[in-house]
Amino acid sequence: MAFRLPLLPVVVAALAAASWRPGLADPATAVGALPGLPVAGLAVGFYNESCPQVEDLVLAEMRAIVAKDWTLGPALLRFMFHDCLVRGCDASIMLKSRSDKGERDAVPSYGLRGYDEVEQIKAKVEAACPLTVSCADIIALAARDAVYLSNGPRYPVEAGRRDGKVSAKYDADNDLPPPSSNIVDLKTYFSVKGMGWKDLVVLSGSHTIGRAQCSTFASDRLYNFSGKGEQDPSLNKTYAATLREACEAGLENDTTPVEMDPISPRTFDLGYYRDVLSNTSLFLSDQALMNDRWTRAYVERMAAAESPEEFFQDYAVAMTNMGRLEVLTGDNGEIRETCAAFVR
Repeated sequence: MAFRLPLLPVVVAALAAASWRPGLADPATAVGALPGLPVAGLAVGFYNESCPQVEDLVLAEMRAIVAKDWTLGPALLRFMFHDCLVRGCDASIMLKSRSDKGERDAVPSYGLRGYDEVEQIKAKVEAACPLTVSCADIIALAARDAVYLSNGPRYPVEAGRRDGKVSAKYDADNDLPPPSSNIVDLKTYFSVKGMGWKDLVVLSGSHTIGRAQCSTFASDRLYNFSGKGEQDPSLNKTYAATLREACEAGLENDTTPVEMDPISPRTFDLGYYRDVLSNTSLFLSDQALMNDRWTRAYVERMAAAESPEEFFQDYAVAMTNMGRLEVLTGDNGEIRETCAAFVR
């Protein structure tokens, strides 16, 4: 695997205020939300003068979207990962390739949802503030609100990103860790992007909400572990039996959806870490967190925690770290009227 990106500097954490869902069971009253010194051109409140209503507009659209289909919230959270980990947070995932060589066409983009919803939100924002707010910022705000609308934190989001003009299938195939990744691979993927083990274990907690298709895990976990035609021995046997009822053996493109956290798939909570600790997580990449002393210790601490406060604090920081990856700001990039422009 060829990693081409230079390591980014690791910054020292600093504190900032965050707003939280009223009525959430005893979250933090003051949390560390924004790490380090901001990237030049990014700021919380970037649109305060040019489009002061933008965050309200995004939240209103997200409420409508998840009211129709709750699974679109987690899907739009995943969408930000696919945007930011490939060429940085520049909305390049939205670009279409006439030759089928864009990020949308890459293997890791299979089953990715949210394209139409991003356009829906963008249209509302454009009506209020023409050619002002980037698609990249809308993706970041929508991901935050997907977390919030699942009873998670509504952390501050830096804005000021501009949209990229390049989208390459090769980049997505190269830069997105597959669900079969082991801990060494996962840490390498993240370190190449300038993120550390804590970003890895915290952002993996996103799997506490949403669903995955059987095709993304069934072969590795249920039917052909390590290419030996066996079940993954680390997978809880009772849970495996349940998964086998949902996922058909030998069906390569099985789109059957399975909850990633079987207990509370709609709630952004600590369930994911309890799943990993009890060997009831879906992906090999989830279970891999138990194979490193630092990530394992974090999983164990979160699984035993009485409150999600620490996780919520850490999640705000990790999402901010990811949201700063290779951003285009200032005169770089562009602000598109619609997000899904054609390239090549």
